[in-house]
Formats: sequence, C-alpha cells, structure tokens
Amino acid sequence: MTQEREKSPVRISLLGCGTVGGGVLRLLQENKDFLGLRAGGEIEVTHVLVKSPNKPRVAECKKEWLTTDPEVIFGDPRVDLVVEVMGGEQPAYDYIQRAIAAGKGVVTANKLLIAKHGPELVEQAIKNRTDLAFEASVGGGIPIIRTLREALASDSVASVHGILNGTCNYILTRMREGMSFGVALQQAQELGYAEADPTLDVGGHDAAQKLVVMSMLAFGASVNAGEIMVEGISEIEEVDLQFADRFGYRIKHLGIGYDRGERVELRVHPALVRKNSVLANVDGVLNGVFVEGRALGPCLLVGRGAGDMPTAVSVVADIVDVARSRIEGQPGLATRGIQLKHRPVMPIEEVETRYYLRFAVGDHPGVLGHIASALGAESVSIEQMVQEGRALEADDAVPVCIITHRCQEGAVRRALKAIESQVFLKGAPRILRIEDV
Repeated sequence: MTQEREKSPVRISLLGCGTVGGGVLRLLQENKDFLGLRAGGEIEVTHVLVKSPNKPRVAECKKEWLTTDPEVIFGDPRVDLVVEVMGGEQPAYDYIQRAIAAGKGVVTANKLLIAKHGPELVEQAIKNRTDLAFEASVGGGIPIIRTLREALASDSVASVHGILNGTCNYILTRMREGMSFGVALQQAQELGYAEADPTLDVGGHDAAQKLVVMSMLAFGASVNAGEIMVEGISEIEEVDLQFADRFGYRIKHLGIGYDRGERVELRVHPALVRKNSVLANVDGVLNGVFVEGRALGPCLLVGRGAGDMPTAVSVVADIVDVARSRIEGQPGLATRGIQLKHRPVMPIEEVETRYYLRFAVGDHPGVLGHIASALGAESVSIEQMVQEGRALEADDAVPVCIITHRCQEGAVRRALKAIESQVFLKGAPRILRIEDV
C-alpha cells in the first residue's frame, strides 16, 4: 500500500489565492524538486477556489486550476489536502469542516478561525484520523507552533511572551523615535504594514487571537477568548515613552501567557520591558516570541510576522508535513498529539506584577501624599516616584509617575478609583504593566 501511495502525487487544492495564496503557489513551484524529496513524493496542485476567475493572479497560478465552485474541490475524491488561505470565519469554517469530514488533510493560515474554533476542529480531525495544521496562523514565518508542538514536546511551558503584531511594533518603534501615533499609523498604512481599518491590529485583537492559538500548544488549553483582557496601543502618549526610557524601559505590545495550574493567565496589552531584555530590542515590523520551558529555560524566536512569502513558508512547511504523513500511511499523527483541556482564564484583578502609574495633577500641596496614602491603603508599595516640573498656570497639569513593587492588579485598581475622586486630578490615570522578561 505504501509503495503504491509513494508513486502517486499528493494532490492539493487551495481555498483562496490572494497575497498568501499567491506566495504558496510561487514557493511550491520554485522549490518543487526538493519539496518532493522532503515529502517523499510529488505535490500537485489540482484546484484553486477564487471569487473572480478574471482577477490578475501570480504567474504560477494556472488558469485551468481556477474555479468559483467549491463542489469542484469537495466532489473530487482525488484531492488529498485542502489549503485554506482565504481568511475570515465563513465560509472558511464550513469548508474546513467538510474537508475534515471527508478525511482530507487541512492546512490553514486562519488565526481567527483557529482561535475561535480550534479545539473543536482539532477534535474532529483526531476523530477522522486526518491532519489539521496551522503553523501560519501565528507569527507568519516564525515556526512557533511547530516549536511548541514538536521541539518542546518533552518539556512543559511555564510562560510565553510575544510581540505578535507587526503593526503595533512598528508604530511603537516610530513613536520612540519621536513620531506621533497618528503619523506612525499613517506611515504603516502607506508601507502596507497596516490595513485601511487598523482597529484589529492597534486594538490588540489580532494579537489576542494569536495568543489563544499559542495557548493551545503551550499549555494544552482550550479557553474562552472573551475572558482575556485586551488593550491596544492607541492611548500610549509621548510622555509615557519618555518616562519609560527614564526608568530604563521600553514599551512593547505583548501577548502574555502563564501556566497557573488549573487556570491560565492570558492577557494582551502594552507593557514596559527592560531595555536590555530580548524583546525590547525586537523593533519595526518584526515579531518575536519568548518561551520559558521548565526544563529548557528561555527560548527566543524572531522573524517577519506577516507578508506573502514569510507566511507562505509556514503554509508550505505544513503542506510538506501533511503530504509526508499521507504518503507514509499515517495521516493525522501530528494532530493526535494535540491534547486540549478547557481551562479558565485568571481574572485580571488577580494578576500580580509591577505597575507604571501616571497621573496628571494640579500643582497643589499634598498631592503626592494623597496618592501615596491611597496606594498604601491597598498595600500597593511604591518603588519609585517622580514629579515632572511645576505648573506655570493654576489650571495647568503636571505629570506624576510611579513605579510600584509587585502587587495584585485588583488592589491597584481600587487605589486608582479612590484617587480619581480627588479634585487635584486632571484626567484619568494611566496604568501600564511591567514585565520582567
């Protein structure tokens, strides 16, 4: 049986042929010979599902492959593997379910889909003894999924910290150089790093989806994504970057996960990290993931997190793996190694870390004492405190910045609520978390 299968190509069909799909076809063609050697047999494209057959495509996309009818793919018993690169939840979700039910292997780059339906789809794939591979759903060309699933299979992961969105990282890098948020965002859009509607990126939700996917492999956790605290970067101001620099930190937008026994700690937000830390120096559009294994210790992966060819590298790597498993007569073997258990997410009020607090206050006597007293009443200990300058006019505000010792977030929030009632406060306090990574 195996010898007969090795003589036949593994036939694949693409769902979508946009930026990533075009990169996949280009890579399959350019590296055809050695990909076949690595898979143990030829990889052959049979169909490409598109909305418009007349839209310009990459040269590697043959016209005879194009179809607008999904039944051409799902009705063809010769198709071994479906590659979903169309994005979005529907109809991609229905298509992947159909492929799994038919025993076809599935490769997807769809972070939204895996974050929302990953545990269910993994269970279906295991039941049908077929493959579900999703390396490209997180980190573009960075092999973080493969690292968590295979390289760290003998270890348990204590924590993950990831710069998971290139748009946020680019904007924060430019802001650190003196550019405003609005100008940096506009530049990111002009360079193709940010979408016309950047809400998913700058609001932190793209990173949150990726964190959910990583938690499946890092912690074996099936979680309710709605329980994760998510903050974006649009509220970061120049003064925050200046104070962070003064205290020896840089601000990065992070997806953070910790194994907390029966629960997991998952949160997405801007954070202060030491200037000499590994993630502090991952700049521009690069992504970086820092994994702490209990036996291995620290492990860092850095690379391009988006784009046609970086993402295509991960998609095609999954295609080769799935093709090899089918050729060897062991479809679904890698997917069966993913064992998931529902685990609640720790409430943000119970999180313990250090905090950066900034207050815009009127220049009145006793302000620092009032703030310190409110924090002390909640057992929030102050590590450093700085008041910047004095007000020139009676209604002017001056910034007061505080770095706390490690404490529980619920206590910090209660203290801030008490401070917000004070007449000297000129605007809402700013709270940022500090991560020692």
